Amino acid sequence: MFTFTAFYLFCCAFDATKNKIDAEVPAEAPAGETGKADQGSLDFSLDAHPPDTRQDLTGLFTEKPQCGEVTVGENITFVAKVNAESLLKKPSVKWFKGKWMDLASKSGKHLQLKETYDRNTKVYTFEMQIIAAKPNFAGGYRCEVSSKDKFDSCNFDLAVHEARAPEGLDIRAAFRRTSTDGKDDSGELDFSALLKKRSIKPAHMNTDPDVDVWNILSHAPPSEYEKIAFQHGITDLRGMLKRLKKMKKEEKKSEAFLKKLDPAYQVLKGHKIKLGVEVANEDVEVKWFKNGQEIQKSGRYIFESVGNMRYLTINHCSLADDAAYTCVIGEEKCTTELFVKEPPVTIVKNLEDQMVMKGERVELECEVSEEGANVKWEKDGVELTRDESLKYRFKKDGCKHVLIINEATKEDGGHYKVKTNGGESVAELLVQEKELEIYQSIADLTVKAKDQAVFKCEVSDENVKGTWYKNGVEVKPNARTNISHIGRIHKLTIDEVKPEDEGDYTFVPDGYAFNLSAKLNFLEVKIDFVPRQDPPKIHLDCMGRTSDSTIIVVAGNKLRLDVPITGDPAPTVIWTKGEKASSVKPGGEEKEGHSACWTLNDGEVITEGDGRVHVESTKGHCIFTIEGAERQDEGIYSVVVRNPAGEDTADISVKVVDVPDPPQAPKILSVGEDSCIVQWEPPLFNGGDPIIGYVVERKKLRSYRWMRLNFDPYPETTFEAKRMIEGMPYEMRVYAVNSIGMSHHSPASQPFVPVAPTSEPIGLHVEDISDTSITLKWRAPERIGAAKLEGYGVEYCKEGTDEWIPAIQGLTERPSMTIKNLTTGDKLLFRVRAYNMAGPSSPAVLAQPVTIREIMQRPKIWLPRNLRQTLIKKVGENVNVLIPFQGKPRPKVTWSKDGQPLDPSIASVRNSDFDSIFFIRKTERKHSGQYDLKVQIENVEDTAKITLQIVDLPGPPEALKIADVWGFNVALEWKQPKDNGNCEITGYTVQKADKKTMEWFTVHDHYRRTHCVVSDLIMGNEYIFRVFSINLVGLSPEPLTTKDSVFIQKSGIDYKSPTYREHDFSEAPKFTHPLVNRSIIAGYNATLSCAVRGIPKPKVTWYKNKMDISNEAKYRMLSKQGILTLEIRKPCPFDGGVYMCKAVNDKGEDVVECKLEVRPQIAKEEKKEASK
Repeated sequence: MFTFTAFYLFCCAFDATKNKIDAEVPAEAPAGETGKADQGSLDFSLDAHPPDTRQDLTGLFTEKPQCGEVTVGENITFVAKVNAESLLKKPSVKWFKGKWMDLASKSGKHLQLKETYDRNTKVYTFEMQIIAAKPNFAGGYRCEVSSKDKFDSCNFDLAVHEARAPEGLDIRAAFRRTSTDGKDDSGELDFSALLKKRSIKPAHMNTDPDVDVWNILSHAPPSEYEKIAFQHGITDLRGMLKRLKKMKKEEKKSEAFLKKLDPAYQVLKGHKIKLGVEVANEDVEVKWFKNGQEIQKSGRYIFESVGNMRYLTINHCSLADDAAYTCVIGEEKCTTELFVKEPPVTIVKNLEDQMVMKGERVELECEVSEEGANVKWEKDGVELTRDESLKYRFKKDGCKHVLIINEATKEDGGHYKVKTNGGESVAELLVQEKELEIYQSIADLTVKAKDQAVFKCEVSDENVKGTWYKNGVEVKPNARTNISHIGRIHKLTIDEVKPEDEGDYTFVPDGYAFNLSAKLNFLEVKIDFVPRQDPPKIHLDCMGRTSDSTIIVVAGNKLRLDVPITGDPAPTVIWTKGEKASSVKPGGEEKEGHSACWTLNDGEVITEGDGRVHVESTKGHCIFTIEGAERQDEGIYSVVVRNPAGEDTADISVKVVDVPDPPQAPKILSVGEDSCIVQWEPPLFNGGDPIIGYVVERKKLRSYRWMRLNFDPYPETTFEAKRMIEGMPYEMRVYAVNSIGMSHHSPASQPFVPVAPTSEPIGLHVEDISDTSITLKWRAPERIGAAKLEGYGVEYCKEGTDEWIPAIQGLTERPSMTIKNLTTGDKLLFRVRAYNMAGPSSPAVLAQPVTIREIMQRPKIWLPRNLRQTLIKKVGENVNVLIPFQGKPRPKVTWSKDGQPLDPSIASVRNSDFDSIFFIRKTERKHSGQYDLKVQIENVEDTAKITLQIVDLPGPPEALKIADVWGFNVALEWKQPKDNGNCEITGYTVQKADKKTMEWFTVHDHYRRTHCVVSDLIMGNEYIFRVFSINLVGLSPEPLTTKDSVFIQKSGIDYKSPTYREHDFSEAPKFTHPLVNRSIIAGYNATLSCAVRGIPKPKVTWYKNKMDISNEAKYRMLSKQGILTLEIRKPCPFDGGVYMCKAVNDKGEDVVECKLEVRPQIAKEEKKEASK
């Protein structure tokens, strides 16, 4: 159906060309200013004619359409008048918008074209009325009038203005100023952009819903077409009938095909498809064609025949199979189009997150489902291309696609995305500056003369070099000093230490702004002369059990305790670990057992507790060594030296430190749109050194690459991870870090998906309320996110308290809930939250507390408008009436008919809380009457009345008789029918029939009187008559026929012969065929002929050289039926000359002449000589 919406769309398409049309079309002067324009007004029209205007303008318009303005929603009419006095044919008018859009077929709700004719002034008036104008109606219009070979055209414009706000709301008036000096900066200030747009509906805007006129016409009888067209403003009746004919045209049923191919099929590339038709004859031969060429059976094309079905199967469809296929049976065929669609390219292997150091090479790799597919790379939403610096390289290897960044910089960090037509994958690239980590720092040393001092440190980068300094002066290698760099370990070795080697030693890595320092202490051993009986003495600075005297060793390193001792004679050394004995027997026997005991006598080890432990003695020193210190080696070590002169004891505290144990598996506390909060417990053992922080890593669930999220140790046990991809599953793990190093990683967390909570539900309101319950309704959140909505949680609390009570246990999936068992009179606040994987959303809260009390509502019936008048139905139709009402509590509904309770056998009634349905399946005449509906709550009630009228076909008229007969006329009379079909008789149909043929012809249709005259009867024929009754339903089933017939008598006729005037046939002579010039040979008879006509018969005279030859014997004159012949007998050369024929009668005369040439004969001797 064509609606005016299409007209709007065309208007919008041509609004852009309005300025161009205005520039091309000459401006029309208003009708009232024509005289002024002729007196010297400026002519702004262009010399060039618009392309859509003819040049042969003849000025047919007596009044032209004028430019107009209209406000949105109002009506406007354009009028054109044409004087038809000098026109041979009725003028035709066409209305256009823009250059070519004809508005004749656009008539409808918003556009009407009218035409009127004044017989007195012979003026045609053509009107174009635009109803309820809209902004896109504005533009240039044209009116063209033509009549046979005459033509005229007129252009005009329509401007549509927005509806203005009331003057009291126009705050822009305070900012207006008028132009005084014509400068550009003066004039009206426009602050409309700062104001909120106010939409004002016109008071008279047509709010009727659009109806499908063509649907109404297609189901209506042809007799109703004109009425429907008039109601909906359709003026082009011929075009309407043509369109309806096309709509109702049915396709001719095929004789060969019971079921044809569909108009089109679609299949994915590489798949197979089966095309099938159903034929009428099982034995018929079927041929298949592709683009007009017959298909031969092969491995890809398979023909099947199953009963009446014929199938064509195409295996492994390729792009070459995208074509038109035809199935042919004899002379009939059916065609379809097959479209082969390439399957979307999906990403089989996703991109992996990467973390690289500055300057390293980066390769982001993905794998797609099809070789040679095109992909697009993006960084932070910007497409990547091959630039001149070749920063990005794109590599294809079969299904693999690789993005290569040769030297990564800080700016290269971000989210990289690869896209195909069937999916995408995102990965994050982190680029970090290279930070040098210290795995082992240098330690202070105390050495004796002639010993070796070794300073050793270990850094994270084996390529980093460094410089050693002593007291700020660079250390140069020499015979005693050696500097080495092996992998990540840097060593400074000083052999045979001397007192001058004492000082501060520093290692500075090249390119980094920090250093490692340690002190070398020189231990000078003084030997004093002592008597032979010198009691043993232990010379230590770290004796005791205080934290300052604790020796710390890293697990795995060598523990070496070098204790200087003196005594003469050489003492016996006893090393113990654990609680020291209260006393020791002479000779090294111990009183109580210890956890470990090592005895050294005269330089030989007497007891050795473990293969890792070595005890040795040199002059003045006792050395205790443990290879590969372990955690259980930590404790208090005691050394006892004895000789006959006495004993000495010292305690050495040893602490073994290690990397901490890994933490437990982290837990995900909450997730967001692109983040999560993870928490873990500290490790059970910190390695003997305080935990300084943690390192957190994450990875995608199906990936194998872990990405570090922090580089500096994070001191807390709760971490917020950001910059994740919503909807992508992840795992987290944690490392513990102390001053020694980093632990093993913890177990991975449970997989989780970053999703954001939904937005709050919208439109929360109270739907219904009673004394103990309330019904709430709301709408789904505007933003749900990647995770699906799990449900809604409804809570309530009393006014003045903060305790929110769940309405139900769990969640509800429906956007409504009825909360029951509430206390009457309580004032409650209600809130609703939406839940998804991320948790609850922000709550939607009612603005005001609700009092739990049923709202009393008076009963009221809302009777529909169409039921306020009589409801008319035909016999056999059904009646289905829905009448809404209101009332709380639920009112009592009662139906009655004509004051009596409604019989259930007559009609069915169904009642609900809000409406009542009245239903009659098949109506009868007895169902007519007045039906009363009453809704009642206690003693308050409301009523409504419905009048139902069941109508039927009327009965035939009564007492039909022939009232009078005269000439060729017959007068009939009858009475109204007894049965009018329960509705008013709208007319009668009168028919006549000749008794010879008994063919009935309608004389009067929809005739409203009960008497009529039938005229123009044929004399000599005998007629009978019949009458039908007509009401709203139609014609009566049976007519009433006259009992008697009427014979039209023949009347006598007196013939009078007409008086005719005798015609004068006399005519002056005239030669119809002239004489012809001739050349003849002497001695042979010759004739001259001509033809003449004339009444009376003319007298003919022949002349030679103007001399009469009528009496000469040589000439013979003949005349037969106007043909005149002059015969010249044996002419001689003297007979040549000018011959003339003259014809004369009473009406006049005529002359014709010719020239005759007589040639002499040629002698026979001359002929022979001439032939020789």
